[in-house]
Amino acid sequence: MQQPLTSRVVDLFLELCAIPSPPGEERAVADRVTAELDRLGLAWEEDDAAERLGSSTGNVVCRLPGAIEGGVPLFLCAHLDTVPLDGALDPVIDEDGLVRNAGGTILGADNKSAVVAMLEAARRVVEEGRRHAGVELVFTPKEEIGLLGAMELDLQRLEGRIGYVYDQAAPIGEVILGAPSAQELALRFHGRPAHAGMYPEEGRSAILAASRAIVDMPLGRIDELTSANVGLVRGGTARNIVPEWCELEAEVRSHDFDRVGEVVQQIVDASAFAAAISDCTLETRIEQKYRGYRHRSDDLAVRVACDALTRTGYEPQLTLSGGAADANVFTVRGLPCVNLANGMVDIHTPDERIAVHDLERMVDVTLALVDAAAETPA
Repeated sequence: MQQPLTSRVVDLFLELCAIPSPPGEERAVADRVTAELDRLGLAWEEDDAAERLGSSTGNVVCRLPGAIEGGVPLFLCAHLDTVPLDGALDPVIDEDGLVRNAGGTILGADNKSAVVAMLEAARRVVEEGRRHAGVELVFTPKEEIGLLGAMELDLQRLEGRIGYVYDQAAPIGEVILGAPSAQELALRFHGRPAHAGMYPEEGRSAILAASRAIVDMPLGRIDELTSANVGLVRGGTARNIVPEWCELEAEVRSHDFDRVGEVVQQIVDASAFAAAISDCTLETRIEQKYRGYRHRSDDLAVRVACDALTRTGYEPQLTLSGGAADANVFTVRGLPCVNLANGMVDIHTPDERIAVHDLERMVDVTLALVDAAAETPA
C-alpha cells in the first residue's frame, strides 16, 4: 500500500535533516538522494567537480524520461550542504506542525526542504505518467560557502531552458527577481608586541587599529540596495601581551555592482587610515564572490513561476533578495533561474524551522511548475 504523501515527504525530510552535511561533507546526503533516484528507476550522473572543490561530492544531475514535444524544458536545483553545525541534529515535529531541531543547532531546511520537494515531485511525475516538456534535477555541493558547486557545473549537460531553486526564507509566493553581487575582504593589521603591564608604551596594538577602522567603516544597511558587515574578528595571543596582529573578515553586498566596489574601497580606506594613525601596517585581500542579476517581470522563467503559484492558490509577490543562491550562477552564465520562497524561517540559526504544510505544498508548486512549463509555447 502506498504511503500518504505527507508521510513520504516529512519522513524523508526528517531523515535528511538528521544527516550532517556541512560544506564539503555532503557524501552521505548525496548517497541517500541518489538511492531515492535509483528507487524510482531514474538514471543520474555525478560530475567530477568533487576533486576540484575539495568536496566529498560532485554535482548530481538526473533527467526524467518521457518528455513531450513542445513546451519549455526546465531544471530544478537544490544544494546538499548546510552551514556548519554547532551541536547535535535531532529533527522533530512540534505541536504546531513545525519541524525544528531539538539538538541546539541548525535544522538544515536550507536546503533539504527543497531536496525533498523536488524528489517527491519527480516521484509523482514518474508514477503518474505526468506530461512534461523535460525535467532535470540538479543537486549541488558547497553552496553555502560561495555557490561553488554550481560554478563548477558544465551547463552544457543541461537541456532545461529555465530553472528554479527554492532557497528564500520567506512565505510561499515570493518570487525573487534579483539578488546582489558580493565581495569579501580580509583585513590583517600588524602591530608590535610588548608586555602589557611592564612595557605597554613599546607596543602597537593591532586590535586598537582594527577597532578604529571598524568605527569609521560604512556598515549595516547603507542604502536600499547595499549592505556591509564585519562578521569575524580575530587577534592577539594573550591577555598580557599588546596584540601584534588582528584580522577582520567583512563583506559588501549590493544590487548595484559598481556600488560594491565603492563601499569596498571605503572600507579599505578606513582600515588604511586607522593602521597609519596607530603605527601599524595593513594587508588586504579582496575577493569577488558572485555577481548579481535582475529578472524582468515578463521574463519566461518568471511568468511560468507566477502561473504555477497561481494554479496552487498563491498570489505571486515579486521582490528582491539580499542573499545569493545557485540562481545567481545559472542566471549570470546565461541560463535563467528563479529563486522561489518555500516557507523556511530563521535559517542558519538554532531556531530554524519549516511547517509540515509548507513542505507538502512545495510539492504542489513543483508539479504546477512542471505543468505550466509543459503548456507554455516553446
